[in-house]
Amino acid sequence: MEVTSFVNLPVYTNRGKYVGEVRNVLIDIDEKRVDKLILTSTNKELVENGMDVGVPYRWVSAVGDIIILSYFPEHVEMPREEKEVEEEEE
Repeated sequence: MEVTSFVNLPVYTNRGKYVGEVRNVLIDIDEKRVDKLILTSTNKELVENGMDVGVPYRWVSAVGDIIILSYFPEHVEMPREEKEVEEEEE
């Protein structure tokens, strides 16, 4: 399978929940293997604000007309700046 064939494939959790669509593929040149899939148009229920996320390729369990992940967190949030956390605590 060519790496370019991953682009635009829909990605789902192992429970059938839509995660997003492959926008790009990161390659580990030294190891000569796929390292991460960059997902776009992500599910806002799973990813804060539907932002793009990188998914380690080791989480991929099947590739065909769709990609199925063996693992994906219940919710992905963007890390907050220390200043934002301090303001919330006040």
